[in-house]
Amino acid sequence: MSFQAYLDNIESKTGLTPRQFLELAEAKGFGPGTKATPIVEWLAADYGLGRGHAMALVHVITKGPQISAKHVGTGTSHGDPSDTLWLDGAATNPANAG
Repeated sequence: MSFQAYLDNIESKTGLTPRQFLELAEAKGFGPGTKATPIVEWLAADYGLGRGHAMALVHVITKGPQISAKHVGTGTSHGDPSDTLWLDGAATNPANAG
């Protein structure tokens, strides 16, 4: 599953966009420099997210929307079309248009 697909699945499951999770995380004091464990525990307890989905959000919360270029354009199931993740919801993602 691509990184973006993880985020889109999280939105489908919770009804919250990645950007909304960033706002919730900030309100809880999570951000750059926060270790993964407290974020993963929060996401599991409050939203029922498993480790893989939670780790996708950990990346966004602690490192922002930029991902490594090694994941871009590989044409595999884990490849992403861009090195920048879309955080404002699957329905508004220009990559999903058409």
